[in-house]
Amino acid sequence: MTLLIIGASGFLGRELARQATASGHVVTATFVRNPGRLAGVKWLPLDLRNHENIISVLDEVHPRVVINAASRKADWATTAEGAIRVAMAATSRGARLVHVSSDAVFSGAQVYYDEAATPDPITPYGAAKAAAETAIRLLAPAAVVARTSLIIGDGDSEHETLVHELSDGRRDGALFTDDVRCPVHVSDLAAAILELASADHAGIRHVAGPDAVSRHELGLLIARRDGLDPATLPAGRRADTGVTGSLDVRLDSRATQHSLRTRVRGAREFLTGEGADSAR
Repeated sequence: MTLLIIGASGFLGRELARQATASGHVVTATFVRNPGRLAGVKWLPLDLRNHENIISVLDEVHPRVVINAASRKADWATTAEGAIRVAMAATSRGARLVHVSSDAVFSGAQVYYDEAATPDPITPYGAAKAAAETAIRLLAPAAVVARTSLIIGDGDSEHETLVHELSDGRRDGALFTDDVRCPVHVSDLAAAILELASADHAGIRHVAGPDAVSRHELGLLIARRDGLDPATLPAGRRADTGVTGSLDVRLDSRATQHSLRTRVRGAREFLTGEGADSAR
């Protein structure tokens, strides 16, 4: 299968490209500044703010599947408009589309969110992601919109880097005890997305871990795994800081999990190696 992975120089994108190549797919991957170094992958520059650039890349690659894992946080031109341009271009060429979205589309007022929940973002990033989702569902009803949560790896994610920097005093701040998410391991997430891309799935899909943990609890789990002193991690409450963002957002991924062969582990399992009961 010929895949175009947009945003492949990012954390999730790299793992998608690695797994897709290992599975024997023909992979073209895009980057903004620096191409990756994964063998067997064709790398092309792509700026999602440039409509002609999007058209040129798709016409050169002729992908059967397009996976858009790109995001530039609150940059509306990339995160919203760019994603919509990709959807239009992919659909007009008969390519299957998987768009990676975020739990940032929710405010946290409802706490538990299944695939039927209506987005109510409260941040610019969440608003951009929600706008992209809405347009894609209308323009490309056969596409998959895969919402996920905090993405963790084996030491190389931004969340793990933050924990290490807070622990050794290289960064000020705190890990919030009232900011709750459902973290997912990057390898599980990539495998699930590739399965969604190759099977007969469509619409909103939630791909997050079954464990709801606070950012502080997540930090403690990472610290223990990595041999850091948990006492070095400062705790705080987002509600006391005035920092904008949702508090408790828990993606209910059970419906999607039941339809997948890929098992998406919870944070307590992939960070400790032990199984954990669902907190739902």
